[in-house]
Amino acid sequence: MSDAPVVVIGAGEAGLATVQAANRHGVRPLVLEAAGTAGGSWPHYYESLTLFSPSPYASLPGRAMPGDGATYPHRDEVTAYLRDYADRLDADFRFGHKVTRVERDGAGFAVTTADGTRRNARALVAASGTFTRPHRPPLPGLDGFTGTVLHSSEYRVPEPFRGQRVVVVGAGNSGVEIAAELARVARVSLASRAPIGWVDQRPLGRDVHWWGAVTGVDSAPVGRLWERVRTPVIDDGRFRAAFATGNPDRRPLFTRLRGDRVEWADGTTERVDTVLLATGYRPALDFLDGTGALDAEGRPLHSGGVSTTVPALGYVGLEFQRSYSSASLRGVGRDAHRVVRGVLAGHTP
Repeated sequence: MSDAPVVVIGAGEAGLATVQAANRHGVRPLVLEAAGTAGGSWPHYYESLTLFSPSPYASLPGRAMPGDGATYPHRDEVTAYLRDYADRLDADFRFGHKVTRVERDGAGFAVTTADGTRRNARALVAASGTFTRPHRPPLPGLDGFTGTVLHSSEYRVPEPFRGQRVVVVGAGNSGVEIAAELARVARVSLASRAPIGWVDQRPLGRDVHWWGAVTGVDSAPVGRLWERVRTPVIDDGRFRAAFATGNPDRRPLFTRLRGDRVEWADGTTERVDTVLLATGYRPALDFLDGTGALDAEGRPLHSGGVSTTVPALGYVGLEFQRSYSSASLRGVGRDAHRVVRGVLAGHTP
């Protein structure tokens, strides 16, 4: 059994921002990461993924993402950046160490990994992300659908879908981007409860993230109030042009799936090969079960990322944790600094 002043669970963007914040407080944390290297979920996203925020608004504290204000980093560029960022931090990184259980142990925590190793920590930050817990909503008939059902976390390239009839569920940025890409090789409909919330990428010649920064909207501490706002789909015009062709098209969410057919809201039915769920993720925090840190639905009880029920426990990288940008490269650093300060103080708000 070994001791650590702070254990950070996860070495993706949230975990690395947390390490940087700990270093600023003079602390060298122990980092437990299930994967074999730093980078979190980025190496596993679909191949064409490109950030909709330019390089200056896609950086962790202390080191800028390579590129200028007109550069929008690709998935592989983000992965390389995160791995290089990790190399510059002062931490005890343990890769291939999946955390399976956390227990409260006196004033601190006992952390167990999949190989049975148990470590003590005086403070703990869960920065494990959401990629391992894709959200699959209970859509009518989904369980009995005889075609293929995939989550966007399983999508990589369009070629395997050539010639298919595909329905993409979800009108966020990923759903729109995947639907437009699939339409090059397949007949695609994007199904959603609400219309796509288009936002110009460069209004008045400035990137929308510049406007968010100068107005303070991006970092405003309004937390989950943002959940009530329709998800904006940031577009430079390419995706709207793709949807204007009719393939992909956008339709109201179907009423149900039956066998290999979809029943649309207008009463028509048709055969579908694949339903692809671009329906987001949920926090992957099962290792905290039994600690009193989670509510009945497995969601963390916190204020701005600092646990309201368990002293010296924090979270970084939760969606709408404190602001609109909390779960982004540009936002995790602000949250990490506040959370590390809170968990090192060992108190709840």
